[in-house]
Amino acid sequence: MSKRWLFLSAAAVLIVVSLALVLLPGQKGDEDVKAEAGSVAAEPSATSSSPVNSPSASGTSTASARATAASKKPSVTPSARATTRPAATAATKTRQQVSGTAPLAGRIRPGVTYRGVATFYDADGGGSCLYDPSGDVMTGAMNTADYESSKACGAYVLVHAAGGATITVRITNECPGDCAPGQIDLSAQAFAKLAAPSAGRIPITWNLASPSTSDRISIRYKTGSTRYWCGIQAIGHRNPLARLEVAVGSGWRQLERTDYNYFISEDGSGCGGALRLTDIYGEQLTVPALAVRANVTQPTHVQFAKH
Repeated sequence: MSKRWLFLSAAAVLIVVSLALVLLPGQKGDEDVKAEAGSVAAEPSATSSSPVNSPSASGTSTASARATAASKKPSVTPSARATTRPAATAATKTRQQVSGTAPLAGRIRPGVTYRGVATFYDADGGGSCLYDPSGDVMTGAMNTADYESSKACGAYVLVHAAGGATITVRITNECPGDCAPGQIDLSAQAFAKLAAPSAGRIPITWNLASPSTSDRISIRYKTGSTRYWCGIQAIGHRNPLARLEVAVGSGWRQLERTDYNYFISEDGSGCGGALRLTDIYGEQLTVPALAVRANVTQPTHVQFAKH
């Protein structure tokens, strides 16, 4: 009995010692181990909250970067926009200036003041430009140099006398011979608006005009015109005419201008077809096809813009 008791006592002592070792301070039970595992799983979040990698630090860094990036975008700043706007305005002004320079003008150009003398003759509105005589006798015959082989035909010019009087006349004729550059031989009625006829000859300045008008351009085929040969004339254009073209196939053919102010199609190309008129400013007007009716003035519904 004593040996068995001793064995049991020893076993009991071993159990107590084992329990004591397991439950010593600093050691963890099963629940503590499970809690510790949860704490380890959360460590990445705990680590990311460090000053270097914390969400708040990261957000501050991003905002700073955006602010820096924004400060490096001058194209979206008000000052940058203010810089680009004048460039667009300048481009618009350039286009207006180009339009105003009349790139297709001949000797008579807008914005230029010409000096010469005015004389007068008995005019009826007809003459070298082959316009019909009319009741409007506020007309003039341009000297040969400025007539420029009929380029001056139909042009309106504002004539200024030394005393301050002015008159607008339409060029319908050429003043050949002793008419010097700058000289205009006015109708007697137009001259009388500037000075007494007894003066005979007065100094003047004049410049190209683009008057207000309710008239529309008319087209006339020359006597003898057919679909095999034709001469075409434009009448009543506000600004000097630079080109007259006829429709040929899918394009346009420019006709040659004569010194008697008709545009000629020697082989009949375009006779009776659509026309395209261009003034000295480059404006183009299209006239639908008109029948070839010799020496008949046919109205259109177009007119060049005022300048």
